[in-house]
Amino acid sequence: MRLTVVGCSGSYPGPDSPASCYLLEAEHEGRTWRVLMDLGNGSLGALHRYADPLQVDAVLLSHLHADHCLDLCGYHVLRKYHPAGPQPRIPVWGPQGTAHRMARAYDLPLEPGMTGEFDFREWDGALRLGPFDIEAVPVVHPVPAFALRVTCGGATLAYTGDTGPCAALDDVARGADLLLAEASFEEGRDNPPDLHLTGRDCGLLAERAGVGRLLLTHVPPWHDPQVVLGEAREVFGGPLELAHPGQVVELGD
Repeated sequence: MRLTVVGCSGSYPGPDSPASCYLLEAEHEGRTWRVLMDLGNGSLGALHRYADPLQVDAVLLSHLHADHCLDLCGYHVLRKYHPAGPQPRIPVWGPQGTAHRMARAYDLPLEPGMTGEFDFREWDGALRLGPFDIEAVPVVHPVPAFALRVTCGGATLAYTGDTGPCAALDDVARGADLLLAEASFEEGRDNPPDLHLTGRDCGLLAERAGVGRLLLTHVPPWHDPQVVLGEAREVFGGPLELAHPGQVVELGD
């Protein structure tokens, strides 16, 4: 399984990165399978650098804030009006109401909305998609939100999505080879509850869960990434770094 960071800016696209989007790839049954975790604003254009958007098999949306889902609007246009002709529908997993939310975002009638391009499905525990075993676990956030645990080829990736500290994260991250964790907040500030993690929160989670490697992401442009990195380093002794666009992480055999 290969992870490519397409976008990792928190809350909105920054000067150096689009918002959240992560490409997962793995060989299976004689071809490369490609899945996107989130498709935040600004990320669709950057995706072209790493993969043909027409060769993506599915999209997994952690939640419906714009910085994690809004470029599904442009992706709808690409798949519907491409010169090669309308493209086959692909599945899009997300929280309840994703289909209507995306139709409203592009000012489409709720029916059919984007259902000609996307087969919208609601998160309901675990699923198998090509070589990927995916588990979606509810976490705490102002809107319905999910952390994802993806296993492929003997390796496991845990992705927090956006969340405040909660017990569910320990189950998602336990023993993962890589924890991709959002670090939107800094310690010592008046941070709202049940919204985001600090670098320290991420480090403590990684330490408790015994993960092999911690990759911090979703740092907003108004924060210094080195601050959240330092917070995590104080409490986690394993391999640790900041995510950056274009970064590739190979997991498993």
